[in-house]
Amino acid sequence: MKFDNKEDIIQLTPLWEGERFPNGRPKVSENVLERMRKITLEEAWGPLWHRGYKDQFEGDFKIVHPNKTMVGRAVTAVMVPKRPDLHDTLLNYGHNEEGRKGFFNQWVIDSIGEDDVVVVDMFDKIYKGTYIGGNLGTAISTRTKRGGAVIWGGIRDNQQVVEIENINVFHRGSDPTAIEDCTMVGMNVPTRIGRAVCLPGDIVLATPAGVIFIPPHLAELVVIGAEKSQVRDVFGFVRLREGTYTTAQIDSNWPVALWEDFKNWFDNDDAAKIYRHLTWDDELAEAKKLDQQGPSSDVRL
Repeated sequence: MKFDNKEDIIQLTPLWEGERFPNGRPKVSENVLERMRKITLEEAWGPLWHRGYKDQFEGDFKIVHPNKTMVGRAVTAVMVPKRPDLHDTLLNYGHNEEGRKGFFNQWVIDSIGEDDVVVVDMFDKIYKGTYIGGNLGTAISTRTKRGGAVIWGGIRDNQQVVEIENINVFHRGSDPTAIEDCTMVGMNVPTRIGRAVCLPGDIVLATPAGVIFIPPHLAELVVIGAEKSQVRDVFGFVRLREGTYTTAQIDSNWPVALWEDFKNWFDNDDAAKIYRHLTWDDELAEAKKLDQQGPSSDVRL
């Protein structure tokens, strides 16, 4: 086996058609990451759930900065309890064949870059399962700029880590012990975090409500859907305050007349300016079909 193997990563992510890192990891654009920072977890969750991605969320974490949202590209690792023969074989292989330095967790931290998030299955180990502390937390800060870590296990030096403002760390608990009695069996491989599955290159959206892992080929679709929901809500709030429409009208499928009112507002109101990269041709076409079919009471989700 090889750690961080390009051929394996490409094989695992065949639906991604965009740019990749040298190791094959999908590289979702910085533009999509920036837009992702402005959406809510529920806005991201809905499109994934309706497309069959029903095991992408985990919420049972402690958070170093509880009110800080973190977005980045996943760099994954899988740890297992130490079995001496396996442990020695893989540690020696990494040192002697791949030229890696230090312990398994340092190999992962040494590989990350800007906007990355380390995602580690530490098999919920906290005592002697502290994947990062003050030193590696500082390294993550320096390398990722605004990324961080999601660790299904422990951290140490909590008082030091909490002082690192530009990243966030989601973890299961803290302990003063150093990492020990564990072995990395995969780097940039499928990773289980509680009840969620994360692949290398997934977009990590980590919020006060928990963490969701967004497949890279769906990242822009999720952002566009969220942005459309947001701007429709802004319009809806305006018209509800004016008394133009009822809540039932706003929350149902919109007829063409309401869409035309929205489009006029969207094209001219300053509140919609940041959303004007969005297009509405599909929605208008669907509204015309529904108008031809007659009134509908379907509620917009």
